[in-house]
Amino acid sequence: MTEMFGAVRRSSLGIGIFAIVTAGVIAVTQVATKDKIESNIAEAEAKALYEILPRSIDDKLHEHRVPLTAPELGLSQSRYAWQAIVDGEVRGIIMPVVAPDGYSGDIGLLVGLNRDGSVAGVRVTSHKETPGLGDKIEPAKSNWLENFVGQSMDGNNDSSWAVKKDGGRFDQFTGATITPRAVVNATGRAIQYFRAHQAQLLTPVADHKGE
Repeated sequence: MTEMFGAVRRSSLGIGIFAIVTAGVIAVTQVATKDKIESNIAEAEAKALYEILPRSIDDKLHEHRVPLTAPELGLSQSRYAWQAIVDGEVRGIIMPVVAPDGYSGDIGLLVGLNRDGSVAGVRVTSHKETPGLGDKIEPAKSNWLENFVGQSMDGNNDSSWAVKKDGGRFDQFTGATITPRAVVNATGRAIQYFRAHQAQLLTPVADHKGE
């Protein structure tokens, strides 16, 4: 009987150690995966900045960062926006935006706006949309994002700022409406946010107190 109890204790101890080691491996893997995802997003953002507002406008755009706390843009934590500054004046701004209503979850975006509030460009920094359908939001797959360039909203309740299936001006994809709708709506929210915070966003980074 004593030997049996000893065997049970040893077995329980072994199982406990295995569980602890397994939990540790899972935790380390999760942290590494999270870091990798964040690194990939940062790389995508750095590349996208100058695709939206070219270096010919401001070759130090990546340095002109302003803190951005904007749950209205789907941001769950503080991020940065980037200002294109020419002769001390902000000519354009790029803001991170998250569309929470993609077909397969969040779609991370950078939305660039000119000083007048028109769209300078839009780029996708992260998504899990369906290959061959929703992934047409990637510039490498289609030029659909170029439809935003130069567009502006007529007030904050512009019904034409929607995909054509919803009575708007933007094409949806064949067989996929949810993804383009999410991007259109998120870009519209970026314009609305810009209008509501224009004075702050158009103040050059060097003039922001505490920066």
